[in-house]
Amino acid sequence: MFKSLKNNLTLTHFLNHKLFTTTLLFITVFQGSLPAKAQPQIIPFLPEISDTNSWLAQNSQETNVTTCIRLDGRCLFNITYPKSKIGERVEIIKNRLDRISDLYFSQENPELEITQRGQENPKIYVTVGDESIQLITVGNLDFQNEGIDPETKANNIIEQLQEGFKKAKQERQLESLITKGLISLGILGGAFIFNQLLIRKINRLKSSQQNIGEERSDQPMSMLLTNRQHWNIKEVQYRLLQLAQAGIWIGSSLVIVGLFPYTRIAQIWLITLLRIPARLGFVSLGTYVAIRLGYALIAKLTSVLMIRNLLDFHENQRLELRINTVTVVFRSVVTVVFTSAGILIGLSLIGIDIAPLLAGLGILGVGVSLASQNLIRDAINGFFIILEDQYAVGDVIQVQDFGGLVENINLRITQLRDPEGRLITIPNSEVKIVANHSNHWSRADLLIPVAYNADIDQALYVVKDVAEGMATDRQWRNYIIDKPEILGVDNFEERGLIIRVWIKTKPLKQWDVSREFRRRLKVEFDKQGLPLPVPQQKIWVTDDNIKNNDRNDHIVV
Repeated sequence: MFKSLKNNLTLTHFLNHKLFTTTLLFITVFQGSLPAKAQPQIIPFLPEISDTNSWLAQNSQETNVTTCIRLDGRCLFNITYPKSKIGERVEIIKNRLDRISDLYFSQENPELEITQRGQENPKIYVTVGDESIQLITVGNLDFQNEGIDPETKANNIIEQLQEGFKKAKQERQLESLITKGLISLGILGGAFIFNQLLIRKINRLKSSQQNIGEERSDQPMSMLLTNRQHWNIKEVQYRLLQLAQAGIWIGSSLVIVGLFPYTRIAQIWLITLLRIPARLGFVSLGTYVAIRLGYALIAKLTSVLMIRNLLDFHENQRLELRINTVTVVFRSVVTVVFTSAGILIGLSLIGIDIAPLLAGLGILGVGVSLASQNLIRDAINGFFIILEDQYAVGDVIQVQDFGGLVENINLRITQLRDPEGRLITIPNSEVKIVANHSNHWSRADLLIPVAYNADIDQALYVVKDVAEGMATDRQWRNYIIDKPEILGVDNFEERGLIIRVWIKTKPLKQWDVSREFRRRLKVEFDKQGLPLPVPQQKIWVTDDNIKNNDRNDHIVV
């Protein structure tokens, strides 16, 4: 129990440690999911992601759209306009701002003056040197959207412009560029160091997964369940480490690009382009991790059930086969459930309304269910096969004219491997009458032929002696679970008398016991001078037959 607790604490520590390395990428991708007013500036290197143009807000259902006017990728102020014309207005303001920026940054000591003219719809003018350019006219939607008056909105824009141009000028100084270049080198060095640590951890995980090895049919169920649990947890750790690697390089690249005023706008473009693929990637990874953790949980619960009920899986092979079958079916159910949930979550994150989709799927499901009644019958019959323990993976069964070892069973089909090596697939709805040769115990049913001229009492004694000797043999007594039954003379046949013997064995061991018993019996019969008969036929010739043949010889034709 303490070992299990230690493993859980180690996994929790691991997940918390990796959470830090992936937080940057997560915030980068999902920060734009919040409304513009609700977005906090969590990391100073990342911009406040909001709709910067109409093409960023094309999925919005609102009539009026609020977007941001940027300088060097930094948001200066917000404007609001009808959705159909927002792109044209942003383009005009952006061209004017570019003209002002060229004038301002081309001069060594520029004089910048920002004024407003008008009351109801103030016009903002920016004067650089001798040239004055109208930047924006504050519209009704601009200040009504924020719940303020036109003059306050105009003053806010003026303050934001002054502060924005001041920061942009400072960022273009040589000292600032050198400082940010050194910061970039530090970020790259830190990313390289963390990446090397993650590579070492990934290699150790690969080695530990290889040490677990593949599942073998001769493994005890307790060991098999433990290996499954450890393998799935290590697989989750492996995928999280891969995500951490991607997060380190992508996040550090975005931060470095956002440090410099000349490349900061590229940061916004990259975040916008990566937003939907990254969301789908996170959902896919989350779905995969959830499935693997579900597999590990199934193995863990099965192990706990085994310990709680003190089940000896070495002695109860039947229970071992059933648990293996049930866990395989549960894993299939977990895969279907989490995959379906992941698809729906992914569709909702990219802006698709899943409510009509679910309604359409419901209607489609009704139609499909009517058209695929055989599949439904397969699933229902497969459920009852597993619930009633009619057979499990590893059993030898006979279904109609087909028989063999059960290799796979799910809610739809049963697959058998026959003695010739052919894989036979049977729909569960076709399994009506099944003969199970390995449910709880098996029986070797032996028919021993003895010649008519042999001493039958001696033959019975030899058969009994061989059966009892085999039941007490050190090698075979573990396979024979009850005293052999010598039923006596069972029938008269052409080849001789038939002695019938029943030997109760462990599941699937009846054929091994039968072969060894026949070998030992042949050796003992040879020692006692009791020949095994061959098929024979006697012809009786009577006097009537001789007279008829003689009479036919004197007929002259």
